[in-house]
Amino acid sequence: MVATREPASGLTDQGISTGAKLNWNLGTAQLVEQAVTRGEGILAKDGPLVVKTGKHTGRSAKDKYIVRDATTEGNVWWDNNASMSPDHFAALKADFLAAVAEKPELFVADLYGGSQPEHRVRVRVVNELAWHNLFIRTLLVRPEASELAGFAPEYTIIDLPSFRADPARHGCRSETVIAVNFTEKLILIGGTMYAGEMKKSVFGLLNYLLPADGIMPMHCSANIGPNGDTAVFFGLSGTGKTTLSADASRTLIGDDEHGWSDTAVFNFEGGCYAKMIRLSADSEPEIYATTKRFGTVLENVVIDPVTRELDLDDATLAENSRGAYPIEFIPNSSEKNLGPVPKNIIFLTADAFGVMPPIARLTPDQAMYHFLSGYTAKVAGTEIGVTEPEATFSTCFGAAFMPRHPSVYGNLLKERIAKGNVTCWLVNTGWTGGKYGVGSRMPIKATRALLNAALDGSLNNAEFVKDPYFGFEVPQAVAGVDSGILNPRDTWADKGDYDATAEKLVGLFNDNFAKFLAHVDQSVRDSAPAASQQVEAENRPVMPAA
Repeated sequence: MVATREPASGLTDQGISTGAKLNWNLGTAQLVEQAVTRGEGILAKDGPLVVKTGKHTGRSAKDKYIVRDATTEGNVWWDNNASMSPDHFAALKADFLAAVAEKPELFVADLYGGSQPEHRVRVRVVNELAWHNLFIRTLLVRPEASELAGFAPEYTIIDLPSFRADPARHGCRSETVIAVNFTEKLILIGGTMYAGEMKKSVFGLLNYLLPADGIMPMHCSANIGPNGDTAVFFGLSGTGKTTLSADASRTLIGDDEHGWSDTAVFNFEGGCYAKMIRLSADSEPEIYATTKRFGTVLENVVIDPVTRELDLDDATLAENSRGAYPIEFIPNSSEKNLGPVPKNIIFLTADAFGVMPPIARLTPDQAMYHFLSGYTAKVAGTEIGVTEPEATFSTCFGAAFMPRHPSVYGNLLKERIAKGNVTCWLVNTGWTGGKYGVGSRMPIKATRALLNAALDGSLNNAEFVKDPYFGFEVPQAVAGVDSGILNPRDTWADKGDYDATAEKLVGLFNDNFAKFLAHVDQSVRDSAPAASQQVEAENRPVMPAA
């Protein structure tokens, strides 16, 4: 007997009243069929569903709010999170429920946020678009069919792209709104077709809930080596977090959001959400293969309307074209979406200043410093006269999704690094031989070789020198890698320009970190980079790790 996909706890139990036809927990094929029939997307030649998200091709970070009430007042980092009053949320909720009541058809998915059963949250998502329901069903953890009948949600997301917020009535900035109410356990998303808002809302939810239980939530990818060694990759968009974790020689836990408990690193999700622009079979074969699979959802990827061939190099619709696919589409993914606690942590940065080495070893205090800094750099813009790279600091490598103060996450990380004797590395996937416009992109083959040496433990036996500006340890020779790229200053033709650029970046780091000084130990403050270090540091060798 097939278990029913309609739960005993329906929408009316949550105070949601509608005469709509309710499509409960449809499978992939049914949702694809609905999306195509309703004109929401088209099928590409090899099977994926291709959709457009309209004017919103990324997150609307300035339109996201947390309701400020007795529950959240003392627990949310209000310097980083916009607030909404309970009264404004009440008006927004009333208008959302009125809009839901008028819909002729809705799609409802009951899902888990989190793959470790004792640390997951039950989430119900209500959509007006079939492809949105397919997206979130792909990205979150899908319950077994036998679990659906008894599913009772803890949190609910209502996503209505057709809804238009009223700034005066709802206390928001525009017609687009993402409002999170932790007291009512309700998230309302309106005025945007960008499906990633749902995924990141669940991430923010877990980022709020888990630290209270001592669980470290992380904006990272993670994989497991053949010897059961877990590696965690932190990094902002464009640094290689998804690419480097999809390694044919290692088992993928997940590409974006994880928790670190006493016993495991566990994926918050059951799918992956990868950038598609300029994706190639040569550089990212596992991810590229998903673009030829039924069940993948491609957002803002250009498609020939006649031949249905994809053009992944065409950024006409969006530079941020994306693909959502079940994690099992990656051949060597973890069956349970979790693995042992980590042996290595990697902080990824795409340093467009060309100052960072391709790899460096960090002390635990340096790791906390760089975690709180969350550094990467964007390339020079297209504006006339803008020729310099732009530093980006996103604390914890995910400030936009962190409801609590960064020190909460930083201290959790430092404690877990110490407890597990974890080795920490900084890896630059950005520029070498000069800043953007002068140097060249770090060869991905070199990055992979350095990572492999770090993860298999052999890199710990190398001879290291202290970086004269940042104080972390840089290897002098690694098998299979041109030693000429390991010391970034050596790769610059103009050494004076390197020193000036490095000093500038040191200043940017220190200016950014000033807001954290009162929240960290002196040992972390002492881990800050300093331009004066170059005077006293003459590339002193460091003994290999024990």
